[in-house]
Amino acid sequence: MCGIFGYIGKQKTAPTIVLEGLKTLEYRGYDSWGVAVVPAQSGTTHTIVVKKKAGKIGNASVFSLPQGSLAFGHTRWATHGGVTDKNAHPHLDCTGTIAVIHNGIVENYKKLKTRLIKKGHTFVSQTDTEIIAHLVEEYLKDKARTPQDAEPAFSKAVQQAFNDLEGLNAIILINTTSHEIVAARNGSPLVVGFGDHENFLSSDPAALLPHTKQVHFLEDDEMAIVRGDSIHIFNARSGVRIRPRKQMLTWTAKEAEKGLYPYFMLKEIHEQVGLLSEIASELPEQTILIAKELSRAPRVYIIGAGTSAHAARIASYFFSLVSKKLINFGVASEFDHRVAVIPDKSVLVALSQSGETMDVLEIVKKAKLKHISIFSLVNVVGSTLWRMSDMQLAIGAGPEKAVASTKAFIAKVAHLLLMAYAMANKIQEGQKALLKAAKAAKEVTTKAYTQRIIELVNKLKSVQHMYIIGHGLSYCAALESALKIKEISYIHAEGIPAGELKHGTLALVTKGTVCMVFAPHDEHYQSTMANAMEMKARGAYIIGVSDTRDDVFDEFLPVSNAGIGTIIPNIIVGQLLAYYLTIDRGYDPDMPRNLAKSVTVK
Repeated sequence: MCGIFGYIGKQKTAPTIVLEGLKTLEYRGYDSWGVAVVPAQSGTTHTIVVKKKAGKIGNASVFSLPQGSLAFGHTRWATHGGVTDKNAHPHLDCTGTIAVIHNGIVENYKKLKTRLIKKGHTFVSQTDTEIIAHLVEEYLKDKARTPQDAEPAFSKAVQQAFNDLEGLNAIILINTTSHEIVAARNGSPLVVGFGDHENFLSSDPAALLPHTKQVHFLEDDEMAIVRGDSIHIFNARSGVRIRPRKQMLTWTAKEAEKGLYPYFMLKEIHEQVGLLSEIASELPEQTILIAKELSRAPRVYIIGAGTSAHAARIASYFFSLVSKKLINFGVASEFDHRVAVIPDKSVLVALSQSGETMDVLEIVKKAKLKHISIFSLVNVVGSTLWRMSDMQLAIGAGPEKAVASTKAFIAKVAHLLLMAYAMANKIQEGQKALLKAAKAAKEVTTKAYTQRIIELVNKLKSVQHMYIIGHGLSYCAALESALKIKEISYIHAEGIPAGELKHGTLALVTKGTVCMVFAPHDEHYQSTMANAMEMKARGAYIIGVSDTRDDVFDEFLPVSNAGIGTIIPNIIVGQLLAYYLTIDRGYDPDMPRNLAKSVTVK
């Protein structure tokens, strides 16, 4: 979850470079932040200098830190230990000469901490991370500390410490003796960036774009020794040298900027219209190839987590309706018991924006052990899921910085719609359907439509609970809209199949209960309206999202009927409503409390 950025090279402003990198990674964790630097005159000070603080990084500065050409930093999403200055990373050893930052959970930290305390080590934080610095300190005591042995001694001590850890972790360490960053990964993502007499390390490739596009994604159990003039990759278990797998990032630094928008989320919502047209007109050949393989497969399963799980559910409708192919949908965190019974020759389709979502990767690992074919739709080319897959499709959404996913979700839905049509040998019909959806999406992102949503938000100032209903694909729209509303505005929102209202939910309806209804003119229209009337009869305040105004609606948000693609503009309406509800309440839509962009822990 956490954000990690490191620099080593020719520039003496390493703390500033690291801080700016961290600011681009704040969406990965904003409970606290910290930067550590090896001062340029470390030979006389013999200590690492750290600045860290609880809270968002915001406009923080590192002017108080000394100059140096080696530094790293961290933005924290808290697991072990409260949100305090002391628990912020980086953490030091007893001598102050070793610093560590970390992403993951050390499952055996209590056992290791007890052992280290018995050896005389003193701890100042409540975190599991701090034990890593002390472990390295302990292993260094047994190694030669002469100048010629300093660098191999440090990297070997880090390797030993890494192999002591249980759980899924990425660890990064520096010290005052050897001029290098040493990192090792198991589960949590790390990317090494190659520069000109300077090199970088990050938890997310987007943070590297201002500096380099040439990267190496660390695999599990790989260890990197990063120096200003070289990068060496090893197997952290065996010590065997590995040739770096260099690849070029396709994103641009400008894509990762807000531009004229006040928040990334609003920018990313508005980018969806162009993205839809792009996907429809520039049909990737890979979409057709994957569609052919899915047509041949006796069984297909599709999984995701969070927003991606909703995209997976939508795909199950697309494949049934368009290609007449039954696929099995599952939420990744609840799919474990099904992996064991997946038949041979089946295909597992995994969806992820980051390609690093732990719940998804765990299922993929288990499926691969059964020799199940893995297909993936991923936004980050080169990510762990990308590398683990037999076939991949890059969704091409570009960098997505807001924690609440919008354009990456819509991109996945668009590609899955085309894939369903490709399976039915109706790809041109699919492109037309997507362009129709893009046109309707453009209509709901105009200034006039935005004003309509703002006026509705003004009427919902006191709302604390909201129900969102629909049938078929509109039920999927209800689920995704409810997720957006609750994760950024903190309003309790629940997406419900319209036909299930009478099985419990109606008991909660009183005068003024807010209910949003997705009711396009499809085969479910009449039954959806009957369900909306059931809510209305019990005093509910009905917000209708439809191509037709109806007397049952207290408020009406028009959306042009785009056939099967109507779900796309409907969801964009839900995104915009969530955004403006959040703004009205004075919250930051990019950084919702307790959440982070990439969920890399279980």
